[in-house]
Amino acid sequence: MATAIIALSLATQMRTRMNSTTLVTDNHEACWQAVQDRDPNADGQFIYAVLSTGVYCRPSCPSRPARRENLRFFDTPAAAERAGYRACLRCRPQDASAQTQQQLRIAEVCRMIEQAEHTPNLQELAAHANLSPHHLHRVFKQTTGLTPKAYANAVRQRRLADTLNTTQSVTAAAFAAGFASGSRFYASSDSLLGMTPSQYRAGGSSQQIKYTLAPCSLGLVLAAFSGKGICAILLGDQADDLTADLLHRFPAAECLLAPDELGNVIQQVVSLIEQPTTALDLPLDIRGTVFQRQVWQALQQIPLGETANYSDIAARIGSPRAVRAVASACAANPLALVVPCHRVLRRDGALSGYRWGLERKQALLDREAAARKIIDG
Repeated sequence: MATAIIALSLATQMRTRMNSTTLVTDNHEACWQAVQDRDPNADGQFIYAVLSTGVYCRPSCPSRPARRENLRFFDTPAAAERAGYRACLRCRPQDASAQTQQQLRIAEVCRMIEQAEHTPNLQELAAHANLSPHHLHRVFKQTTGLTPKAYANAVRQRRLADTLNTTQSVTAAAFAAGFASGSRFYASSDSLLGMTPSQYRAGGSSQQIKYTLAPCSLGLVLAAFSGKGICAILLGDQADDLTADLLHRFPAAECLLAPDELGNVIQQVVSLIEQPTTALDLPLDIRGTVFQRQVWQALQQIPLGETANYSDIAARIGSPRAVRAVASACAANPLALVVPCHRVLRRDGALSGYRWGLERKQALLDREAAARKIIDG
């Protein structure tokens, strides 16, 4: 079904982490590295104790770390105290860290949004969290990867999808999802669902997606076109595999092979592969979560012949800690080349995973670097 996916996964993962303890004390190398880095992300996962002082600390403690052979790692402060250690007066490891307190506060704001009958505005959310609106907006995005408004839209999107499946009236579903009027709902329903409400209630089966394939220097390329624009550009070696990938992405849509009708489309896509400076003069139908679209938009801003790493992209979208989520969004990219996920490397500059193969990734980067040299003269 070619429905829009709800953008709640990152926030859900964040809240799940806060309700469970990740035990890493069986990996002393990772613990030692976290202490060396004074990594605040490790706070709450373990604490370390110093044999020579009898004190235990959180990983981010600003105190000068002791020798490695003098450190002992424990899952909890209680475990360290049972072993005879006392809490550090500087980092107070027995108390919740500032980061944990912030996460708990943002989790409470998320619950308020999810449980509210009508979407609270930023001022109401800030008052509930006892923060200024500006500070709440900043820390909410830093923690969840979304702004409060984007998170609220995602919640409303989920409600809309759920209620459309359980109510007989589209209008009733709109009001149940938090829309103030039917006109506002219909104005935004297509962008929220990726199709009209009637199509969604039919399981997306009335959608028609046309596609075609063509050979190129990288193997085969498949281009798919919906009523709005190009919705998929896939690379591979076997036509059957590419077609199966398309059907997996749009399982309830009617996918039709239409090489004659899409001749101009596939020609432009192949030209883009062979000549990276070619402009793609076609509309796009980009579907994904709010977070994924943020990442993909940032990828499109990487200039030809240049690269970035996952941390760079996370910082650009205002979510510096969401590096793994950024990598997942890159892996889910359905539009090869147009959304240039191949321009994202590891922090050390090495090639990282690429859905369509590292050899293709390197070939694309080499071509773009050569084209950039020609442009720069």
